[in-house]
Amino acid sequence: MNLNQILELSMVLDNEHFQKVFPRLYKGEGYIVESREEYIDQSLSSKGITVIYRDSQYKKKIRLIVNTYLLADDVSDIDRLTRKLDKRITEYFNGKYRIDDFTLSGINFIADMDVGTRANAMAYLKVFQRIGRVKGFSPISYECFDDNVSFCLSGNSNGIEFLLYDLEKAFMRQLKSANADWKKLKPIKGILRAEVRLMKPKAVRAYTDADDASGQIADLLKGSRNIFLDTFIQIIPFGDFYKKDKAVEIIRKEVADSIMRRRMLRLLVLIPEKKSLHLAQKSMNCRNMEKIMDAFAKISLSPVTISKRHDVKYLECLYTFLLN
Repeated sequence: MNLNQILELSMVLDNEHFQKVFPRLYKGEGYIVESREEYIDQSLSSKGITVIYRDSQYKKKIRLIVNTYLLADDVSDIDRLTRKLDKRITEYFNGKYRIDDFTLSGINFIADMDVGTRANAMAYLKVFQRIGRVKGFSPISYECFDDNVSFCLSGNSNGIEFLLYDLEKAFMRQLKSANADWKKLKPIKGILRAEVRLMKPKAVRAYTDADDASGQIADLLKGSRNIFLDTFIQIIPFGDFYKKDKAVEIIRKEVADSIMRRRMLRLLVLIPEKKSLHLAQKSMNCRNMEKIMDAFAKISLSPVTISKRHDVKYLECLYTFLLN
């Protein structure tokens, strides 16, 4: 599994220190003014770093958005990557600030899965939308994504967001909003992109004991695969997807334990009825829900079934594409 990582480093300054940095570095050229308060410096974008200044009346803030794959040729050499980032930051701020003067306020883990065709990508997303709410997460919408070709959840209290969307449709929407010619887009048909976003420092701290930004970055990059999967497996059940009648047939054939078989069949019915995996699980009023989910995984069957209205009868387990 190949993951791209996007880091967010931030630093809040008082007005005196902010004014010493911002006017000296801001020259107008190459900047995009997002609003009266926010200025984006793209002078280092080719090297993987975008600098955002927030000149608010209430909070003066500098954010660095870092694409690790543009920053370093070999992202597996984490020590070198961290040193290179520190060097870029030090040079940009003329030695005034370094990497550990910033807080690691967020990180995105991004994986692309080639499911073959546009139709397949759409079919998977229609099934995932039937998952609805998941324990600890609630559905969320973004202006940059069409709700029909995306499945996005926000953690209720953990500072984590999960996004799954059709990459081609997302790019087309972005280019259209910028009045660009989306027809010249390089073909990316059949690609599902999954993102796990740690959105707050507390979400970052859940995966590292390091106190400084450089140490936290090293820990999170080393553990990126496990961190990504930790959220992914909470949301996307393991197993192949079938119509409900076929799923019932498989359970009756493969599950010998009559009590477990009955519970699995009940969950199949409740998910579309409750329009939520979490609410269906709660309605089961079963203490051993993990055992039920494990039973589905053992026979490689997802409890989330394909709607009767959809022409597709079978979809391969998504983990096949993710872990290749």
